[in-house]
Amino acid sequence: MLYLGVDHHTKTSHLTLTDERGKILKRKGIVTREEDLIAVLGEFTDQPIKAVLEAGYNWGKMYDWLVEIADEVILAHPQKVRAIADARIKTDTIDSATLAHLLRADLIPEAYACSQETRAIKRVLRQRMFLVRVQTMFKNRIHATVSQHDLEKPKLSDLFGVAGMSWLRGLDLPYPDNLILAEDLEFLSEVRKRIKSTEGLIRDLSRGDHAVKLLRSIPGIGDFFSVLIRYEVGDMARFRSPEKFACFTGLVPSTYSSGEKTFHGRLTKQGNKYLRWAFIEAARPAVMASSELRFYHERIKRRKGAGDARVATARKLACLTWHVWTEQRLYEVR
Repeated sequence: MLYLGVDHHTKTSHLTLTDERGKILKRKGIVTREEDLIAVLGEFTDQPIKAVLEAGYNWGKMYDWLVEIADEVILAHPQKVRAIADARIKTDTIDSATLAHLLRADLIPEAYACSQETRAIKRVLRQRMFLVRVQTMFKNRIHATVSQHDLEKPKLSDLFGVAGMSWLRGLDLPYPDNLILAEDLEFLSEVRKRIKSTEGLIRDLSRGDHAVKLLRSIPGIGDFFSVLIRYEVGDMARFRSPEKFACFTGLVPSTYSSGEKTFHGRLTKQGNKYLRWAFIEAARPAVMASSELRFYHERIKRRKGAGDARVATARKLACLTWHVWTEQRLYEVR
């Protein structure tokens, strides 16, 4: 068995290939292209190759190439690799050699590698998530512009519904706020069209998916969040407990212990930022839909404030997600 460490970057990558005894057989920097990768490894295809690369933001391309060449490919957790192999001198060549030696010693902390199809779906869902966040930004800008003037707002549950948008478009604000409002309303309409264009895909993804059906039963987790969570998690079996899953979302406080004292600080914000956003956004509608979650939220709010209460509720939703998915049962709203 040969062991290949790949330090992958957008333009160039570094490869280190070792044998079972740790002897370096090949060490080379390449342009990050499939043909260059094949050219370097071509002379070793008569022997089984086990490869490893770190999970960076664009790991998928190199991973797919390696799957076609190597007998086994492992995706390494970058932060845990650094904790194991921290070095005072750091270069791409040293990184690839370190990965190869850790792989040979079976010391690679693995990260979850989803399929190429799943990665494509996640890009679409993340694009919609980005558009939803942009939509919220424009709504806040419009609120801020309108609030600069002494206007009697219509009594509407949603200022950005049909009646509210009609009222906003009919406002005659003084210059330059009239131009700002018109531009923001135009951008908001365009963003809404882009969001609506993804609804067909979300319906297709949720149709017949049992995991999505289970997730949709949780308060606050609607059509979009259920699909987003389903594909961001992939395989819930890789989390041994609800606490492990909550940690993956970054919805747990940082902890510092010394002697007999333990201090809890801000959220770690490590792990999947898309899941963290989804659960925090779902906390508000969840509190409105479930008396149990509302009581929990209000109890935390009285002690620690609204911000901590929302995060705590989001963390509880993450734990409920683990239970519902793992135990394969619908959530009963109480």
